[in-house]
Amino acid sequence: MARYIGPKSKIARKFSDPIYGPDKYLEKKNYPPGQHGNNRRRRKQSEYGIQLAEKQKAKYTYGILERQFRNVFKKASRKKGITGENLLQLIEARLDNVVFRLGIAPTRAAARQLVSHRHITVNGDIVNIPSFSVREGDVVSVREKSKSLEAITDSLASRKTFSWLEWDADKMQGKFLNYPAREEIPENIKENLIVELYSK
Repeated sequence: MARYIGPKSKIARKFSDPIYGPDKYLEKKNYPPGQHGNNRRRRKQSEYGIQLAEKQKAKYTYGILERQFRNVFKKASRKKGITGENLLQLIEARLDNVVFRLGIAPTRAAARQLVSHRHITVNGDIVNIPSFSVREGDVVSVREKSKSLEAITDSLASRKTFSWLEWDADKMQGKFLNYPAREEIPENIKENLIVELYSK
């Protein structure tokens, strides 16, 4: 399966969660898409179905494909600590996600494109791999030639702040201070269900 580029409202309705941000269609039609979406006599979801849906939701939220996601999970399970928390911390440390969290791009898809098109540097070196893992202390910057891009300046005008990231507006660069604690990550993901799914 290639990366999903279809209607975002359809995915938000599938999981009954605005995973791509505020969604007026989800508010209007708060039931799954499709001709049977509003049928109240839907079959009860199995335990496996609930776990699978949670994994799919995490994949769509962060824009990660199955093989990448499984590899990140394996890496998380080898680390000390709680596997579910490790999983989310490793995903949060992906370069495309850090660019999004810093406010350089309005969405993760836009952040991915900025990275792929060589507009982003890490510690002064151009990195064009969205899945690149940022480490504690790394400095993520907008490339000098790209600082005047309208898409970047518009996005920075409405940026949010996160405790694990430091932003220097004058230099247009941010520092990845540390891996975020679970309670600091705003995403509505039940990571324990993903761990249960992969542990079978």
